[in-house]
Amino acid sequence: MIDRPRVAITVGDPAGIGPEIARKAAEAREVQRICEPVLYGPFTDAGLRAFRIGEVSDAAGRAAYGAIVSAVRDALDGRVAAIATAPINKKAFAAAALPWPGHTELLAHLTGARRVAMMFHADVLRVVLATIHIPLREVAAALTLARVEETIELAASELPRFGIATPRLAVAGLNPHAGEHGLFGREEVEVLEPAIAACRSRGVVVDGPFAADTLFNRAMRGEFDAVIACYHDQGLIPIKLLAFGRAVNVTLGLPIIRTSVDHGTAFDIAGRGIADASSMIEAVRLAARLATVSVAR
Repeated sequence: MIDRPRVAITVGDPAGIGPEIARKAAEAREVQRICEPVLYGPFTDAGLRAFRIGEVSDAAGRAAYGAIVSAVRDALDGRVAAIATAPINKKAFAAAALPWPGHTELLAHLTGARRVAMMFHADVLRVVLATIHIPLREVAAALTLARVEETIELAASELPRFGIATPRLAVAGLNPHAGEHGLFGREEVEVLEPAIAACRSRGVVVDGPFAADTLFNRAMRGEFDAVIACYHDQGLIPIKLLAFGRAVNVTLGLPIIRTSVDHGTAFDIAGRGIADASSMIEAVRLAARLATVSVAR
């Protein structure tokens, strides 16, 4: 297991590029050298004929869901050491009457994880999201003291698995100029600063809140090991700008290892054989690396 862990690769929505990039990743020499990839879900030409390629459908949503459930079950039972997931389509999940808006929420449900967070990992930057798939207008209310503290502490406890013994964390402000001492919003003063202070009192190396328009550049230059972003696009825009196709989505807080790609289902190019599997390959490689570290410990 330490030499070549088995890594489950779920194909995601079978109407998108997931099956193609999953196959390409499983066949990649750099993947096979470090792990034994196992595909979950429909990926053969015969299996994919049951779906309308490039179209949202409840059947595709159910197939993607089934593959995830099977992979998680095998990971919990120890039959695979980690999971790397191709993208699902949220509309297809909704069409199939599945209540989860994304992988992160579904994986938390399937594993019984109490607290999870989405982290995007690349060589140039790491970003952890305090909130995920909610409307922008709801972000301020969702940024509770407890949620921010939990996100900071989860990042601090999980990053040592990535070779960072004592992570240096920075929290991005929600408002312009990080609120400018309350002039442009009170969330920094009333939520973010107290959460940071509480975590620091427990030994976490964390600072902020800092203005988001300069913070990611500071982290990229090595001042911080990871940034805690307040909402989805605040964190994902900079990392996708800097490392699109090389960034890997990692779910922190699960009892299993799960990585994923940094992009969506790309229905517009599905079935054409031209999808770039770079992020899928990186996701599998990171999953294998984390599995190897986990077993070695």
